[in-house]
Amino acid sequence: MASSRPDPEPEPESVFPREVRLFTDSYSESSRFCFCGHELSITQNFGSRLGVAARVWDAALSLCNFFESQNVDFRGKKVIELGAGTGIVGILAALQGGDVTITDLPLVLEQIQENVRANVPSGGRAKVCALSWGMDQHGFPGNYDLVLGADIVYLEPTFPLLLGTLQHLCGPHGTIYLASKMREEHGTESFFQHFLPQHFQLELAQRDEDANVNIYRARHREGRPARHHPSC
Repeated sequence: MASSRPDPEPEPESVFPREVRLFTDSYSESSRFCFCGHELSITQNFGSRLGVAARVWDAALSLCNFFESQNVDFRGKKVIELGAGTGIVGILAALQGGDVTITDLPLVLEQIQENVRANVPSGGRAKVCALSWGMDQHGFPGNYDLVLGADIVYLEPTFPLLLGTLQHLCGPHGTIYLASKMREEHGTESFFQHFLPQHFQLELAQRDEDANVNIYRARHREGRPARHHPSC
């Protein structure tokens, strides 16, 4: 006997798109970038676990391009990157001769370590450490020559924590480079107009209109004695 049920209608593409990744909890994607004569292979582990930390953001690429165009000298410099995500900025600094510490929250470290292993030759000076702003920065030295950050200014409750961390880490004659997408809805401009100038001399080093990314350079208003603390 024939079934009395009607034949099922085909599932419309618009309701069930044929994109496997849409239903995958996590997946990895490897991209290649070229800066300062180095070809970097950067893995991004997308998914709910890492969230925004998984991506290589425009601000990170702008900062790498800036270092290349300005011939920023990393040789022999003590460098730390904050909120590194994929670690691309710190990796470039290490390849350019810096003694680099790349930091982020603990759950992001595996991704950074994977990218360091893929790009920094054995014997290169790049280590990966957990650092939570406003909590454990005092476990790090207070004498870094360069403090780097790309797209880390987007949550207003973290602004005082980030400021305190920058104050501690930047050496008396050190320089901070922060590249930020200027998102009005996240109060990013407020950090650079009201928070950072409280303790640092600040200048706009570069503006990328197309990407809406500003790169700021900051230095301590007054010299201060270097403070040495054990690192991670």
